[in-house]
Amino acid sequence: MKHIARSTLIIAVFFGLEKILGFVRQILIARTFQLSPELDAFNAANNIPDLLFALISGGALAMAFIPVLTEYREDQGEEETWNLFSQVTNLVFLITAGLSILVALAAKPLVSLGVGIAPGFNPEMQALVTVLMRWNLIATLLFSLGGLAIAGLQSHQHFLVPALAPSLYDVGAMIGILILAPSEPYTFGPITLPALGLGIYGLVYGVILGSALFLLIQLPALRHFKFRWRPRLNLQHQGVSRVIRLMLPRVLTVFFIQLVFITQDNLASRLATGSVTALVYGWLFMQVPESLIGTSLGTALLPTLSEQISRGESEKFELTLGKTIRVILSLTIPAAVILAVNINPVLSVLNFDQAGQELVLWTVRAYLIGLVGHSLLEVAARTFYAQKDARTPLITAGLTFGLFLILGLFLAPWLGAPGIGLANSLAFTAEAGLLFALYYRKFPRIPRLGSTTLRVCAGTGLALLTSLLSQRWFPPAQVGGLQGIMISFLTMAAAAGTVLPLILPEIRTLLQLER
Repeated sequence: MKHIARSTLIIAVFFGLEKILGFVRQILIARTFQLSPELDAFNAANNIPDLLFALISGGALAMAFIPVLTEYREDQGEEETWNLFSQVTNLVFLITAGLSILVALAAKPLVSLGVGIAPGFNPEMQALVTVLMRWNLIATLLFSLGGLAIAGLQSHQHFLVPALAPSLYDVGAMIGILILAPSEPYTFGPITLPALGLGIYGLVYGVILGSALFLLIQLPALRHFKFRWRPRLNLQHQGVSRVIRLMLPRVLTVFFIQLVFITQDNLASRLATGSVTALVYGWLFMQVPESLIGTSLGTALLPTLSEQISRGESEKFELTLGKTIRVILSLTIPAAVILAVNINPVLSVLNFDQAGQELVLWTVRAYLIGLVGHSLLEVAARTFYAQKDARTPLITAGLTFGLFLILGLFLAPWLGAPGIGLANSLAFTAEAGLLFALYYRKFPRIPRLGSTTLRVCAGTGLALLTSLLSQRWFPPAQVGGLQGIMISFLTMAAAAGTVLPLILPEIRTLLQLER
């Protein structure tokens, strides 16, 4: 029998690989560009292209598309499923290309207006953001097609290649930082890489190359599942109409989500130089455990939850969700505390000055406060999409943006970049809580968390004590360098080891989740 745990493990392993590659890339970027205006411009330029990808064929389409494809595959067979897939692909390509052209033409006001992405930058930096954004739109078009390929493969319960694709993106982006961007060549032992000296433009060219690899790696897998592209587009087709009806609320939902991140950079552009980049690194460090736990489980669960709803297996649906919640809580609460207490020495790999490292440290900690909420949200939203209910997540996403805006306007001037990260954590955690509250009104079988909560709290307390004692006996800050980083990692491993025996029941639950 196939298990959700197997799919989750595959996704988690390759997400972990992607995060390692992504970290190496980000470390090289940080060491090359520091907390500079140019790097702030590069990070800000990603916002609108990321918004287009997320709206059209990233999170928006995947959650709307997978349940419909899953149902078509079960009811009407492979031929009709791939026919629907082709038509939606054609539609998305045309929409993405059209919007990319419009954004390229309107890039300058999108950057510089008061409600734009970087109104606080000086005119020179705003011009750089504009040019980089236009180049990024090429990558967006390739990412959009790759996102569709992921939806098609995941609807067939195939997770290996979609999980590998982001690592191929990182390979392309690494070429950008190792070869295209630097003016001085990188040397690895006897190997000296060429250095083209393109500066910050080398980064964006690497992103384009990575997005092409992201798409190309998935084409053989699509062919394996007998996909053949058809040059058709019929908006009256029943399946296309259903995807559009389900997708439109999801588009607005993702718009509100992405609006949070655009607003983050808008607020940060008015702060000290490096604030935009500090948000990027803060989010990056939080995303490692969130991707390995929340995103992996949510991605593996969506096809399963969709099948259970399609078959009318409501009790099994509730049982699967209850087990998943217990697993997420048991993993994310200790992870957030362990990372927040021990992460500082690891940040030295970025090679920032003391003030820059301190800024990133508190931004990371601010985001880690939302680790539990973000991970639960990955699953909470999918429970509604599995039921083909896109309206509820839309309403809660709108409320989340409103809450974030209020908190961000208050906290950013007071706490700087960490205040923006804290506003993000509080707003998205509140959304996860609201979604589960609404879910339990419809499915009143609330999972019993008493035993899990007690054991997780006890384990987290032990992990915190272990971390503090280790830092007192072997202070990594005094050791410094690579030894300090190794002490930090060993401390985190020891702290995790104190938690593990107490959450073994949840680990067993994860291994026994069936699809």
